[in-house]
Amino acid sequence: MNNVKRVDHVAIVVEDIEAALGFWRDGLGLEVTHVEDVPDQESVVAFLPTGDSEVELVKPTSTASGVARFLTRRGPGIHHICFEVSDLSYYLQRLKDLGVRLIHTEPVIGTAGKKIAFIHPESTHGVLVELYELTRQEPEIRLARARTLSDRVVGESQVMMAGVLGFLRALRDGRPPRARRSAVIEPPG
Repeated sequence: MNNVKRVDHVAIVVEDIEAALGFWRDGLGLEVTHVEDVPDQESVVAFLPTGDSEVELVKPTSTASGVARFLTRRGPGIHHICFEVSDLSYYLQRLKDLGVRLIHTEPVIGTAGKKIAFIHPESTHGVLVELYELTRQEPEIRLARARTLSDRVVGESQVMMAGVLGFLRALRDGRPPRARRSAVIEPPG
């Protein structure tokens, strides 16, 4: 049977996920289950389940992405609503037959391996709508993306710690960090 199963998520574009969590996590008490880097969408997404749905906080990771352009034009706020459907191809054909303007006329693979398609706000009375169909690959892709983000965070934190340690050592030695660096670089005289 072809039907809309549920509202899967509401995506909210934010400038800073940690700042937005001040309301969504700390204020409302929603739990962050994971944060995922989504390279093909040039964004990072924090997932906060609530009942059978999720709130997704979406932060662009580049200024060229569609999410970044949305943020520049409209500011932070609701980006789209997503419905889980049992047969995405059926819905796309049905909507085409009704003359609905589609952004994706065929399913594409989205976050975590879901088959997705977006419907243009022009045909939905101003709301960007995403339809998605679950695939078998979704759990494996989610795990791989979580590992990638984790590896990147660990690497960046190690670089930051090295910089902090260098700064603290320079203070301990009584030299400004720049003076110590140039003393090391100068040839012995």
